[in-house]
Amino acid sequence: MPVTTDIVRTWRRPREVMRDLLAQGRREDRAIAYLMIACFLIFVAQWPRLSRLAAGFDLPPGADVPTLDRLMAYEFMAWLMIWPLFLYIFAALTHIVAKLFGGQGDWYGARLALFWTMLATTPLLLLYGLTAGFMGPGVETRLVGGLWVAAFVVIWLQCLREAESKE
Repeated sequence: MPVTTDIVRTWRRPREVMRDLLAQGRREDRAIAYLMIACFLIFVAQWPRLSRLAAGFDLPPGADVPTLDRLMAYEFMAWLMIWPLFLYIFAALTHIVAKLFGGQGDWYGARLALFWTMLATTPLLLLYGLTAGFMGPGVETRLVGGLWVAAFVVIWLQCLREAESKE
């Protein structure tokens, strides 16, 4: 199935989608592609907020207005080089914790569960980026961010549960 269809399906039945992804066999190239696409989309989701900062909004009093190219370079470095490494480590730690609680999956399943959840929840992160860019810090932005956190945790735990339930 196309990735976009699987993303929509994940919001309704995450375990079923994870089962289908695991049934495709061990594909490290696909797992890292999910991660890198998710990180790139999260980077894109930051653009409205970064534009707002570069325009001088939401800065502490007396702070220098940063240039947009500098802000974009820092975000690019963070989301496409540093976060992927951190997420690999985090996936390994979650697999170890799952093993302590009786998980029977493998390292690949834990990675796939986390990376797929990152990709599947990016539509809500894109909305968060727009909200942060247009509305600035406030209740609306925190509400959308909270919805993303809740959706991420629920979908990720369901995907991880499926990945750790069998080898």
